[in-house]
This record gives sequence, structure tokens and C-alpha cells, in this order.
Amino acid sequence: MKNLAPAIFPPKGIGDSKPANKAVLDWVQDIAKLTQPENIFWCDGSEREKEFLIAESLHQNVLIELNEKKVPHSYLHRSSPNDVARVEQFTFVCTPTKQEAGPTNNWADPAETYAKLRRLLEGAMRGRTMFVIPYLMGPADSPLAKIGFEITDSKYVVLSLRIMTRMGEIALKRLGKDPSAEWNRGVHSLLDVNPERRFICHFPQDNAIISVGSGYGGNVLLSKKCLALRIGSYLARKQNWMAEHMLILGVESPEGRKHYVAAAFPSACGKTNFAMLIPPEHFKGWKITTIGDDIAWMQIRNGRLYAVNPENGYFGVVPGTSYKSNSNAMRSIAHDTIYTNVALTDDGDVWWEGKDGQPPAHAIDWRGDDWTPQSTQKAAHPNSRFTTPMRNNPALDPDVEKGEGLPISAIIFGGRRSDTVPLVYQAFDWDHGVYLGATMASETTAAATGAVGRVRRDPMAMLPFCGYNIGDYFQHWLDVGKQLSNPPLIFNVNWFRKGADGKFLWPGFGENMRVLKWMIDRCEGNGGALKSPVGWLPSPHDLDLADLNIDHNAVDELLGLDHEEWEKEIAAHKEYFDSLGGVVPKELQEQREQLAQRFEL
Repeated sequence: MKNLAPAIFPPKGIGDSKPANKAVLDWVQDIAKLTQPENIFWCDGSEREKEFLIAESLHQNVLIELNEKKVPHSYLHRSSPNDVARVEQFTFVCTPTKQEAGPTNNWADPAETYAKLRRLLEGAMRGRTMFVIPYLMGPADSPLAKIGFEITDSKYVVLSLRIMTRMGEIALKRLGKDPSAEWNRGVHSLLDVNPERRFICHFPQDNAIISVGSGYGGNVLLSKKCLALRIGSYLARKQNWMAEHMLILGVESPEGRKHYVAAAFPSACGKTNFAMLIPPEHFKGWKITTIGDDIAWMQIRNGRLYAVNPENGYFGVVPGTSYKSNSNAMRSIAHDTIYTNVALTDDGDVWWEGKDGQPPAHAIDWRGDDWTPQSTQKAAHPNSRFTTPMRNNPALDPDVEKGEGLPISAIIFGGRRSDTVPLVYQAFDWDHGVYLGATMASETTAAATGAVGRVRRDPMAMLPFCGYNIGDYFQHWLDVGKQLSNPPLIFNVNWFRKGADGKFLWPGFGENMRVLKWMIDRCEGNGGALKSPVGWLPSPHDLDLADLNIDHNAVDELLGLDHEEWEKEIAAHKEYFDSLGGVVPKELQEQREQLAQRFEL
């Protein structure tokens, strides 16, 4: 078998930063004994280390260097064509009982799974270098910060984790020498990147993750969905905080009043665009700043929720990203970025569907094949990605490193729905808001393997990421609400509603500021709304639509409720709750009954 990751041999002073913590040293020794690597590389996050790893990655074709003038300090990585997205069907939560994992997770017995994975990992790193990566999730002084170690044989993983986390010395300092300190144990090996030997396994009670057989970021950057959400959500319930699949943004009015908003959208539903929103000309003087584009960790303090972004970079979907759709993202990825599975132009630039300007006359596509505009295949994979430091974002919030977190005024839920769900509405109260999140649905996209375009329930955008029983997760949300004297207002949005012609009714992107402004007005107690069966709805006059070229009939349709469609929707809510097998808290069952009754009046 061809060695996918040949060993590298660093010069003295690189790769030898061993931690002082005996528990870490013993664990690494155990994994090394199992996997039998050629050598062990202890990562420290230094610039010298980065330069060495990039040089070796270029030499071994793990990375392709891009045109230094067009995309400075940036590189292209291609994953295997069989390895381009998260694999939910091979993602497991391994708890002592199936009940603890719940009806929405793939469950596996911990002892059996450890045994199977150890068999797969036996000798898996022969002829390879085993990298040990210490990293910190969250600002260094945050009470919510978590330490992780990832062992991997992939240089792409090391270089990506450098971007996505606070890596190296900062993590070792936070961990200290206490062998009983809390830290996450993560093991990853490419093996032979065979889908039949691909497993992403979480052991919540052990604070451990093992991923094998994949090289795709969503499966192998163990800090991200694995620790930040699946393990994170388990720890959050146990320790009374919240780990959520949410962006966090700041909204500042021309008068200087500032609010922070968290929003849960399923993958590829515009999270990054919304987190980096640029207000249209009509909202001159308003400022939107980004705290995070994907994950929020929230703690309860003084009756409010305070959020931090545990990540240090962005791992975003590339296709459709342009200066028109998201100029802040384009500026962020203009330098110091790793691109995965995009097209390579003849002059060493990157290209993807939806990028500004004309398509290149010729390029090498994400598979490594020739491509022209006449090709039937896409040049970039629909789930191609960028990995870029958050420091690149021109709209980065100045308080992003505030360890105590930022106070959340509003929480938004929103999926991709072509019908039924209005542009925006507000929950009556916290429990009703939890119901909106619990019943949220979205039409599927390319971010996960499987059919595209079907409607699936994705509670709080956490369906693939909740690390324990979804019924207990709903209950945790309800319990948190009881501890909040000043809870965030909860809203539901749908940017994706379509008219009879199949075209989007709402322009989206920067124009979403108009919806956000109404939400902020509601938070400040001065925005108008009409009571409807689904919640508080703005009338067309409550939304600031000045200077927006939109037909008033389209606005009526965007804010309208079709009773027949909602009868089907409520029936689908019941069907979904029933499918979970009796784990849904009675408060949410009662919310569904009340919703049905409001439509009967």
C-alpha cells in the first residue's frame, strides 16, 4: 500500500516541545506504541515550525503553492474524491447505553468500538510521522476555554489546526502539570482513506475522540464539530453552560448602542455571510462585527447568556462566495489561507463557481483534471472550503478575545425553506423559542453526504452535532431558560422563500440588515409587530424597506401564513416528535398543541 503520509524529519529545535504534563506524555506513549510511527513531532505553534511543515507539505504534494502576488501565503489542498464532506452515517456517539446517545445519533458500544479502532490503528503510522498538537478552544482567559490534544499523521491537519485553534504553548500553559486536569484526547489517522474504514467516534464520558480513514476537515479537525459541539454539548449539560452551532455577531447603531446576536443555521445556509454582513447604503452608520461564524459557547451570568467564540479561524464553504455576496469573506481569504477542493487556474490563482468575474478559459478542477467552461463537471466541489485566520476578517469585533463573553440580546433560528415559513417572526417567550429551534427544518445541502434538497428537521442546527440524547438536550435548553432573568429574545428567519416562479422572494445577503434591524428594535422595546399564530410578525410597515427594489406583493408573500401549509407543518412537527420515541419534554409537546389551537381560532 502506498504511504499517504511519508515521515518527515525536522532539524533540531523543531518538533521537540514536549509538555510537562505526565498524563499527556503517558497517553502519547500509549498511542505511539499502538500506531508505531517512524518518529514523534511535538507541535509548538511557532513560525519556524509552520515554515518547515509547509515546505515538507509542498515537497510531498499535500499542498500546492498559489500565486504569491494573487493570493499571498496561500495554498491549495485536494482531498480524495471519496472524502469530500462530513460522513454522518459513520459518525458515532459511544456511550454506555444507547439511551444516552438518543434517537438522533448513531450509537456504538464503547468497549467494542475502542477494540475495533485499536485494531485499525495498529501499526497505522509505520513510516509516518505522528504529530502531537496541543490546542486551546476559547480565549486564553475564558472560564469556558477547553484544552485539546490531537494526535495525527496528516500535515494538512496540523497546518489547519494552527489556523482554527490557539495552538501550542498557549494550550500547554493553560493545562499546567496537574495530571488530573480536564483535557480532550483526540486521535486521527488517515489510514488508507478508504470509506469502508472511515469512522468518527466520540466517547463523551472519556472526553475522547478517534477519527480514522478520512482527510476531510470536517471529519479530522477534531477541535471543530467533534470537540466544540459533540463533546462540548455533553460537557455543557454536565457543567451548566451551552455549546451551540451558532454564529455570533455584533450590531452597533449610529448612536453607539451595541447588541450581540447568536444565530443557528444549518451548514451552507448563510452563516458566514450573515456573520460578516455589510449593511446596505441605506443603513449608513450601522456597524456589523464578527465574533464567530460557526460555534458559540455560552454561560449564564447575572441572569443573562454570555457567549464566546471558541475558534480562532473560519472553515467556510467557498462556492457562491464573492465580493457581491460577502466582501468581508473575500478579503479574509485573500491571503494566508488554505483552500480545499477548489479549481486551480493556469496562473496559479483559485477559482470556484460564483466567484466574481468570468470563469477561466482553462483550469485544473478539484479532482486534478482539466476543466473549461464547457465541462459538464463543476470546477470546484460544492462543499469546497477555505481555512483562514479570524484575524484576516476586516469586520472582526474588537472584543472577540473577551474571556467573560459578550451578552446575547437575541437568538435566531433559520433554515432553508422554499415555502411555509415567513421571512421573520419572534417567539412569544423562551419556551416557545425553544420549540421554534426544536422543530426547525431545512432543505439539505452539499455540506453532508446524501440527497440534496429534501426537507429534514434539524433542531437548533444541532442534528449532526448533539453529543447526547436530543430529548435531554431540549430539556437542557428549557432548564437554562429558568435560570435567565433577562433571556435573549428568540426569532426565526427564512431567507430562502420562493415565489410561484421558483425565484427567491427576498434578496438576502446585505439586505438581511433590514430584518436584523427589526429584531434589534424588538430587543429595545420599540419595534412594531402583529400577533399571529406562529409568533410576533412584523407588518410590511415595521420593516425598513426604503430604497429596496422589491414588489409589495412579494413582501406580503414573505410575511404571509398559508393555513393549509401550516396544517401540514404542524403535522410534520408531530411526526418528528413521535419519531424520537418519547424523549421530547412535555413542555414542547404542549407548545405544539397550543400552536395547532391558535390556527383553529
